Amino acid sequence: MLPPADDTIAALATAPGTGAVAIVRISGPAAAAIARRVTGRGAAPRIAELRVFKDRDGAEIDRGLTLYFPAPDSYTGEEVVELHCHGSRVVVDWLLETIYAYGARPAGPGEFTLRAFLNDKLDLAQAEAIADLVASGSRLAARAALRSLTGEFSTEVQAVQRSLTELRVLCEAWLDFPDEELDRGAATQLQLRTGAIDAELASLETRAAQGAVLHDGLTVAICGPPNVGKSSLLNRLAGYDAAIVTAVPGTTRDTIREYLSVDGVPLNVVDTAGFRATQDPVELEGVRRAHREIGVADHILWVADIREGLDAALASARELLPPDAAFTLLLNKVDLVGGAPRTYASDRVAVLETSALTGQGMRELAGRLKALAGWQENVPGTFSARRRHVDALARAHDHVRRAWAAMNAELEIAAEELRGAQTALGELTGELTSDDLLGEIFASFCIGK
Repeated sequence: MLPPADDTIAALATAPGTGAVAIVRISGPAAAAIARRVTGRGAAPRIAELRVFKDRDGAEIDRGLTLYFPAPDSYTGEEVVELHCHGSRVVVDWLLETIYAYGARPAGPGEFTLRAFLNDKLDLAQAEAIADLVASGSRLAARAALRSLTGEFSTEVQAVQRSLTELRVLCEAWLDFPDEELDRGAATQLQLRTGAIDAELASLETRAAQGAVLHDGLTVAICGPPNVGKSSLLNRLAGYDAAIVTAVPGTTRDTIREYLSVDGVPLNVVDTAGFRATQDPVELEGVRRAHREIGVADHILWVADIREGLDAALASARELLPPDAAFTLLLNKVDLVGGAPRTYASDRVAVLETSALTGQGMRELAGRLKALAGWQENVPGTFSARRRHVDALARAHDHVRRAWAAMNAELEIAAEELRGAQTALGELTGELTSDDLLGEIFASFCIGK
């Protein structure tokens, strides 16, 4: 259920912890009145003013800046006041305690942005882009989120919606005159318009899929026998010593998880314990956890010593991995055998020769990981998107394709398919969105947003 939007909320809008400055945000009908009680006087709109913040007993909490944004010209569309204080946890907690005592309540996750959405300050795609911008792990992701936040994604979706509306009007006009047969010229014109919409949706799907890659990334498990360079590979990908590396087999006994970025594409890389027969209970637990990570990973990097040979490495991987596991075979330590590392396929398995020690083959591995994540080079204008956006666009695209197929003979079906396409697109911007979905989306936001 959505929270009520007729009360006043408050929360810390900056990161928790100690810092130079903290911002406490208040939004709702009583925001200005509460701020007046905290500061002792009213505030002029959009002017930073130095004030003394006091609690209910008149004790001075801090001295800082007050910024007042009258409704409806604020982030949430409501009365909004920001109190800028020193970034002490004690000061922030004291200030919030006072604000709550004057009638505000703690904001829920994403509730400020939810109110902005409900007050038509932004649509759902823009609201989600705010969270993506806050969480962006690379410049590519930040740029994509900013495009969506400024409305580029929504504008293109709305353009397709207008084209669909115009096409539906034409279809309905013909359906209003059932005695008149749709001539070939008119049918061809309707199909041409449908084809143009199909092309627009194909472009949107491609760019949204790129954005979903930047949002979701790829989860990769590094697996293989002991002492083949798994931990060295993790360190090479991370760019620092994330895992201990020794010549002693079984050094890695637990999973080590690192969140990385490869050319802007986020990766969740998990280094696992070496697969081997052992009686050591700690090492056995490490192998059990390795199997658990294999079960949830998007892809597996099976690392083997190149001196073991291709056939033996493939046989070992297939014996120890689940039958349906998708994996890439890395023949590591190529620096010990000489020659340039190669990339090829063997028995439907991608094989990369690498050296985690020297970095040979790492560029090819990065390209492989980006491709596995779904990244395509040279796709212009990528915008921030999530899996639900890609799914909605795919459903809209399917409806349009079916409409195109029915346009020549079954106009009623074509019109219904076009309506289905518009319904799917309406989910993107929030025109047609359930309260449950809104709750799920905004629950992923930080409290102060």
